[in-house]
Parts: sequence; structure tokens; C-alpha cells
Amino acid sequence: MKYYIIAGEASGDLHGSNLMKAIFKEDKNAEIHFWGGDLMKNTGGILIKHYKELSFMGFIEVVMNLNAIFKNIAFCKKNIADFNPNIIIFIDYSGFNLRIAKWAKQKGFKTNYYISPQVWASRAGRVKKIKRDIDAMYVILPFEKEFYKKYNYDVTFVGHPLIDAIADRVPIDELAFREEHLLNDKPIIALLPGSRKQEITKMLSVMLKMIDKFPNYQFVIAGAPSHQFQFYQQFIKGQSIAFIANKTYDLLSVSYAALVTSGTATLETALFKVPQIVCYKGSNISYQIAKRIITIKYISLVNLILDREVVTELIQNDFNENRLENELQLILNAEKRGLLFNDYFELETKLGGKGASKNAAKLIVSNNQ
Repeated sequence: MKYYIIAGEASGDLHGSNLMKAIFKEDKNAEIHFWGGDLMKNTGGILIKHYKELSFMGFIEVVMNLNAIFKNIAFCKKNIADFNPNIIIFIDYSGFNLRIAKWAKQKGFKTNYYISPQVWASRAGRVKKIKRDIDAMYVILPFEKEFYKKYNYDVTFVGHPLIDAIADRVPIDELAFREEHLLNDKPIIALLPGSRKQEITKMLSVMLKMIDKFPNYQFVIAGAPSHQFQFYQQFIKGQSIAFIANKTYDLLSVSYAALVTSGTATLETALFKVPQIVCYKGSNISYQIAKRIITIKYISLVNLILDREVVTELIQNDFNENRLENELQLILNAEKRGLLFNDYFELETKLGGKGASKNAAKLIVSNNQ
């Protein structure tokens, strides 16, 4: 069969690559064209457009780039029509994907969604469009099935693909890792400032202020795959900090604590059992708009899944030097760390076992032949 997959972010690239591997096992004759990143490209198929050309964060940033977004939508529609796939698979990235889904459904294409848009966080009215335009939805968060049930939309929980991604990685030798990246023997505090330029610009400068306050720790920036070191240099300004690109999982596996920009990385950090502080700061206008449409109690997936505050969230004005220092001191405390570890094990249990990508691929292939 012919598959067309659309992933518009780094996390979508990761999950898309694992889904593609599973599809190739289920369908030996699979022909896949996709929007995604390097991980999907390395899996096989034909890359149509890289996600780094698509990433715009925040309401203001989206408005400023509307022309580019509309051009991408028009190009995507034509490209799908030319390829004429048996099935289109959307991965998260709702602003773009739901527009394509509406058009695709009208044109008679089969539409599947893997990793639901976060309609449970804001604008739940989009469920009506999803029911209209999506033939099958495969969700990865346990509470999503119950959420959709309230709207009489039956979705399938397949488990979370991060369980597979982390379980299947090749373990590293910590000593060799430290030597390779010229790290000292101090405990490591990882800085995960996000994958978009707008995120990194807002987050990293405040995170870096912790270096002088915690001299007994080694701080390391986890570089996003879509940005070169030169971009990060403007924030470092001669500080003593290491930079490691494209090895976030390896870094987390040897880290003692982490400062993490809200997103998939908060869940990844928890699954590596690393105590963390969740951070987020956007433009003031974007934040004020978001406050009025977001209906959830928490922004981190860890807290959302466990339905209580397990990890501290520093949002907007709370994300400042003093608060960050105090909260970091807390998660370096042995008693707090013990509580976090127990919560993290509960989180992993709720996410289900391995096999999310395989489960989704089996359903996608068998239901669309």
C-alpha cells in the first residue's frame, strides 16, 4: 500500500520513525512519502518536507508566518493528490493536519490519526471536526480514550511509543560518555530548552543562570537536532557549560536532574527517572490568549497523566531566576527525589507496556487494505 505521513515537529519525527519501522514489517510492499525529519528519513521512504521548515510557536509567531503556512498547505494538498496514497496518517501537529484532513476526507482519501491533537487541553470543539474528517484515531495517553468517549467518538489506546523508544535504545557507558564529551565527574544537570528557536530564546538564558549558583554540578545543554551550536552560543556568553547535540536520551540516562521546557521532553525525562522542573515562557500576548482557551490544570504530561502535581511547573512570570533556584535545590534533596521516583514508576505503569508503534501499525495496515 501507499502511505502518506505528516509529522511537523521533532517529537512527531521520533514517533513517526518508529511507526514507519512497524509499517514496513507489517507491509513488505509499503511505499511511504512523508513530512518529518532525519529519523523518519533514515527509516526509509521519501522525505517531502522537513519539519524544521514548519515550526512556528505561539499565536503571534503563527500570524507572522501565515503566508508560509498557507503555501505549505497548498503544496501538501497537491503532493498528496499526485502521490494518491491508500491512507494518510496524521501525527499530532493539529493546526496543519486538521486542515489537510478536512480536504483529504472530501477528496475521498482514508484518514487515520496517530497521536491525538491536544483537544483535551483547549478548543474541545475541534472534536466535531475530528469525528467528521478522521476515520480512525489511535491515542497514546490513557485519559484520552475517556475524553473522546464523552463526545461519542470511539478511539483506540495503543500505549505510548516513548516506552518503546527508551526501552529499545542501546545503553551507554557513562564513563566513556563523559570522556567523549569532555565532562567532569560532577553530577549532571541537563538543560532541555526546547526544539524551536522561539522556545530556546525564551528559556535558555534563565536556565543558564543556575550554573554559578550550583558549582558542585555539571550543567549540559541538550542541543536540538534542527539547530547548530552557533545558535546556542549567543546565550552562553563564556559560561562553563557543555553542549551535546542529538543525544538527549544518552544525556538523560546519566543525568542527576533536569530543567525541561514543557512538551514531550517532560515525559521523556520522567521515563528516564530524572527529577525535573518543568519550565515554560511565551510572548506575553500568546500567554494571555492561551490562558483564556486552555482548560487543563497542568501543562506537563507527567502531571496530566497522574492527575496531580508531581513535578513543579514554572510558567511565565513564575519562571524566573529565584524560583528556579529554589525549586532546583528541592529536587536535589534526597527525600524529594525518593518521592519523585515512586511517582515516576506509577506513571510508567499507567502508560502501558511496550508495543505502541507495533499496535498502531497493525491496525492501520489491517484496517485499510
